[in-house]
Amino acid sequence: MNSNIQAAAEKLLLENYESYYRLAYSYVRNEADALDIVQESACRAITECGSVKNPEYLSTWLYRIVINTSLDFIRKYRREEATDSLPDPVWEDRYSDTDLISLVMALDEKSRTVLILRYFEDRKLEEIAQICGENLNTIKARLYRALKKLRLDLAG
Repeated sequence: MNSNIQAAAEKLLLENYESYYRLAYSYVRNEADALDIVQESACRAITECGSVKNPEYLSTWLYRIVINTSLDFIRKYRREEATDSLPDPVWEDRYSDTDLISLVMALDEKSRTVLILRYFEDRKLEEIAQICGENLNTIKARLYRALKKLRLDLAG
């Protein structure tokens, strides 16, 4: 393993810890779970940083790890929740205020990731494309479709 890349990864993890935490929190909406996700992401990053061939992509690679770890957590939690819970009674009234966060969380994973990185983490579209491993035009189209959907949901 290249010790320079490992040192650079450790430095980025320390410098951007709050940003990684905010990103994880935007997915799971729970402090303790977000902290666990960042810790697990850091462990993954340190053990796997040798696979990074180009050090200039290390930052986007770390964001991708946090996103993937967050999504893994959500999938695992949903599976456990589905097997552990009974269905809610049908007669229960469900009224809730519509808020932006819940609408963002209702988007598909790819659209939600682009929105979170762009507006919550203030990342440039080019960097988001690198993080997601997608074409820049795909990211732009996904962002604009997601924004249009949010506008319609908020208006309706």
